[in-house]
Amino acid sequence: MKTAPFMYRQSFAQPRAQRGVIMLFILVGLAVMLIGATALVRSLDISLVNAGNLAFRRDLVNQGERAMDAVKASFTGSGALATEAGRSDHSTAANYRATTLTTNGAGIPLALLDDAAFGSVGTSANDIVLADQKITVRYVIDRLCATTGQESVIGTTQCMLADRNVPVGGSGTMLSRAEDSWGGMAGGVKPQVLFRVSVRIDGPRGTQAFLQASMTPQ
Repeated sequence: MKTAPFMYRQSFAQPRAQRGVIMLFILVGLAVMLIGATALVRSLDISLVNAGNLAFRRDLVNQGERAMDAVKASFTGSGALATEAGRSDHSTAANYRATTLTTNGAGIPLALLDDAAFGSVGTSANDIVLADQKITVRYVIDRLCATTGQESVIGTTQCMLADRNVPVGGSGTMLSRAEDSWGGMAGGVKPQVLFRVSVRIDGPRGTQAFLQASMTPQ
């Protein structure tokens, strides 16, 4: 009697259906990379803009020196402010105030911050305009004194003076007496009243710079 061989029935499990989890992770990763790339591009753009603005501001500072040349011309030769009498009172034609201008907290005269206020101090005809570079330079000059009048008349108590060294061969006492009499003593040094020059430079892209310097007539 023969027996039939034992037959093994092999069964295979059916593959499970895909649920798209990997695709979800890929999409999330792509979204993160896209956000990072966008942030990097914006950062580069901002850096380029800032670098451009710094370059503009540096150029504005250099252009502001043009105002100093105009101011020096006013104090020399036949300039409007070359004499003590010419400096004794206000002069809108020279952008000049014989008394200290009102400033903001940063020390910038309000006349440079407001066009209406500037109209009572100076004239836009004195503006230095570089049309091809879109640059405008505006300046004001104020004498650091509390009242109008000639320096030799209003005296040293009404004005801020530049520091002066004792004359060669002199003494502190002689200098003090010379200042009290405004140079009345032979060999005395006439004290120098301080003048403040404030400059505003407007440039491209709304760039703006302010410069300020103190000077004496001599």
